[in-house]
Amino acid sequence: MKENLSLSRRQFLRATGQAAAAGVLAPAMLSAASPAKTIGIGCIGLGTRGGDLLNVAANCDGAKVTAVCDVYGPHRQKGVARCQNPDVKAYVDYRELLADRNVDAVVIATPDHWHCQMVLDAVQAGKDIYCEKGFSRTLAEAKLMRAALKQSKVVFQLGHHARQATCAAQAKDVIASGVLGPITLVRTGRFKSLEPEHPNWRWYGYYDQWERPDPAQVLKNVNWELWLGPAPKIPWNERHFWHWRCYYAYGTGYAGDLLSHELDFVQYLLGHGIPDTCVSAGQIALLRDDREVPDTWSAVYQFEKLGRTVTFTGSMNTTDSQPVTICGREATLRFDDIAHNVSTFSIIPAGYNEKAVLPKGYQRGKTPPQPDHMADWVQCIRTRGTPKCSTDEAFIETATFLMSLKAQQEQRMVRWDAAKEEIV
Repeated sequence: MKENLSLSRRQFLRATGQAAAAGVLAPAMLSAASPAKTIGIGCIGLGTRGGDLLNVAANCDGAKVTAVCDVYGPHRQKGVARCQNPDVKAYVDYRELLADRNVDAVVIATPDHWHCQMVLDAVQAGKDIYCEKGFSRTLAEAKLMRAALKQSKVVFQLGHHARQATCAAQAKDVIASGVLGPITLVRTGRFKSLEPEHPNWRWYGYYDQWERPDPAQVLKNVNWELWLGPAPKIPWNERHFWHWRCYYAYGTGYAGDLLSHELDFVQYLLGHGIPDTCVSAGQIALLRDDREVPDTWSAVYQFEKLGRTVTFTGSMNTTDSQPVTICGREATLRFDDIAHNVSTFSIIPAGYNEKAVLPKGYQRGKTPPQPDHMADWVQCIRTRGTPKCSTDEAFIETATFLMSLKAQQEQRMVRWDAAKEEIV
């Protein structure tokens, strides 16, 4: 995969230094928020997932959406209409939002190719950050972002909201108790099949919107150069704008968009870190439009010292199901759905172990309700605590899904070099 935003540390310091000198960004100084203070949130990127996150932020206790930003006019209008704040400011350029003194924290929900620079600029501006997954497109970006975040006092949350599930918190306790025995296999997957006339990732502004807006009017309402940003400069391309997940200049396809959900959830449950090896395969099986990314994906990860294998299988051409399943020698813990839809789990003893006294499954009321992912972030802004999907977890997520991407693209097994922090 080409690294179209391969920023060096020197480039980062030069860029942020110039911005600060120009008065665009405020000094990166943070202090503990007053318990009584309302947290002002600026939402950057208001399309599909960004629109959903705006709704959550607008209804988050102790917070208020004070600014919205999008390069596309109708999305900005949507943000203003939904934010529940008549005094909200609307911006086209996110750097102007970062300079807004009424913005304490930002939600970044742009296409992935913008994540790195926006996170670096938000750190320099002293804003706490909620960034939608995937964290970055390349390992070089992830290292830059991690360094900047760790050198600051910024509270960072990556948007893997499966970590908010109460049943997942209880499952962590069950796993930690050892009743499953040694865990040697974890199975995950992500499947979705739509009507042939509605190929996946080809919607217009939201997941269930298929009516194509007038292209001429869209062009009038979008700042195309600002949307492209660090991506390769190309003439206006309507399909890239609406369907950016289908092209590697802006995202990482199945790996960063879908596999990352499931593998981050497994990391939350097991905490085993970055895998040792990965083999992966993918192809465009049915959705043969001009997309670059496969519609079918599989990956096998190995944790050699743990004797553990983690698998992911996905297809956009079938409605098969693969709930997250944690397989131990003594028993298996099986959730009811994919990661961010889980609501319960069951425990199935191994055949030889059927008479063992094991928990029957999820026990409602036993585990305190967990705050939603946005509320967890806002609470940590107040306490200057560490959210559930922090900077270190974000780096693990990125290295894991990029191993799958590199293995698929180079058609070979890849290995994580822990000493050099490189995929080799």
